[in-house]
Amino acid sequence: MSDRETDGHADRFAAVRDGDDRPRRDDEDWESDPSLYYEGLRPEYLPREPEPLWRVVGRRIWGPIVALVLLIWKAKFIFVAIFKLKFFTAAGSMVVSVGAYALLWGWQFAVGFVLLLFVHELGHVLELRRQGIPASAPLFIPFLGAVVGMKQMPANAWKEAQVALAGPILGSLGAAAVWAAGEAYDSDLLVALAFTGFLLNLFNLLPIVPLDGGRAVAALHPALWAVGLAGLVALTILAPNPILILVLVLGGLELWRRWRERGTPAAAGYYRIKPWQRVAVAVTYLGLAAALGLAMSASHIERDI
Repeated sequence: MSDRETDGHADRFAAVRDGDDRPRRDDEDWESDPSLYYEGLRPEYLPREPEPLWRVVGRRIWGPIVALVLLIWKAKFIFVAIFKLKFFTAAGSMVVSVGAYALLWGWQFAVGFVLLLFVHELGHVLELRRQGIPASAPLFIPFLGAVVGMKQMPANAWKEAQVALAGPILGSLGAAAVWAAGEAYDSDLLVALAFTGFLLNLFNLLPIVPLDGGRAVAALHPALWAVGLAGLVALTILAPNPILILVLVLGGLELWRRWRERGTPAAAGYYRIKPWQRVAVAVTYLGLAAALGLAMSASHIERDI
């Protein structure tokens, strides 16, 4: 290569490195063929084609899925061993959850958040026992919420809806009490806890199993699960999150199972309830969702950045 060609490559490299897009050669080849500007440059300095949107979205969703699967695979033996221990009761799981949430939000907020979860789950327990269904105390799972064990399913979709809605109803009342205390004592911490409680209960009203909303809308029409599943897919694409992905997977599997069993006599009898019961569930479900939305708007604290 001649000295003139070598100097030309060096000039072009300096132009790209310094962010100067003006050609350094005196001939007219640059205007006729702009690709000469990048001739001789190393690949990492060449312009790249924009990545397709579908690939960006797929990578954003696939990454959390892989991370979640690996986490569950590594931790499953630990969880199985812990849950078999007799001392790991509701109180023990609450302490573990407070410790986990305290790492993110501090111990004061963590204690309040776990107590709001407890009030929510207590609503399920009280309604189950009112119906004569044996129910365990709430068991808390860090970053996943809490679960209540029951020995049998409710008698029909109307009874299941009552159990499902009892949690958000009592949980919303608990959040409202915290909000009132926050306003009375001018405490941003309590108001923020109330806002989180409203958000938690509203999220649980999404019409997809295993969330409370999915169990409630079963009394209206099982087709609403498909609406909830589509909405959750859109939300997961817009804001990928391991919790959303887990709910999406569980909800999809449960939807498929119930859809396959829809024609059986047992399923037909389970979803056959009276019209006034459907109306009662619809009014309660929609009214509670609207009230929670308004409460979130009213308790939201604006932050100046």
